[in-house]
Amino acid sequence: MLLPEQARRNNFNRCFNWYQRGDSRRAGGEPESIRQMIDAVQRAYPIDPARIFVTGLSAGGAMTSVMLATYPEVFAGGAIIAGLPFRSATTLLGAINRMRGIGSATAATLSGLVGSATDHPGPWPTLSIWHGSADRTVDDSNAELIFEQWRPIHGVGVLPDRTDMIDGYPHRVWRDMAERDVIEDYRITGMGHGTPVSTLGAEPCGVRGANMLESGISSTRRIAQFWELVGAARPAAI
Repeated sequence: MLLPEQARRNNFNRCFNWYQRGDSRRAGGEPESIRQMIDAVQRAYPIDPARIFVTGLSAGGAMTSVMLATYPEVFAGGAIIAGLPFRSATTLLGAINRMRGIGSATAATLSGLVGSATDHPGPWPTLSIWHGSADRTVDDSNAELIFEQWRPIHGVGVLPDRTDMIDGYPHRVWRDMAERDVIEDYRITGMGHGTPVSTLGAEPCGVRGANMLESGISSTRRIAQFWELVGAARPAAI
């Protein structure tokens, strides 16, 4: 696992600067730095280049959006937890407003931003979207905008191909023309701003803490299942 972190001299709150133009483009700023870190890991270890994934929470989720858009050829998939769409803001004020659910480009414009970020022809990384319905830090409207941003990229329709319940939460899945699961969406009803963890029961995973919220579902385990790193989930159809 590679765990990039922000330096306070770059951002007082040690958040990624996902909304700044210089830090949301290919071959520059924070995305290039993270890409160089990935290169270093690949040189040091026998990494399968077809099995590299990226995930993050909040500003890390927004930076995950940036990495998937600016270096899509690097990643097999990404998971955005309580994050924001790629270039949905380009100023600090715009970022604050978008976090509050105020103002947004159209879905077509957002998708075009991904399409124009590189000359990548595909295939594109799969996407797992997670958001709490009671998030007061990053409004959950951003989850729908992330879906709308990537839906045309993957060529999927508005309606999901599968809807089920996983550990008591609604889960939607979209499949591409090759019958591959390419986008999934979890809305964790009643959860605030954070990563859902499940620390109880027969198979606990994770530790409760700041922004690590006990929810009875392990996002880590479910994301790993979506990426086919571990066995598949057992959904209950609805």
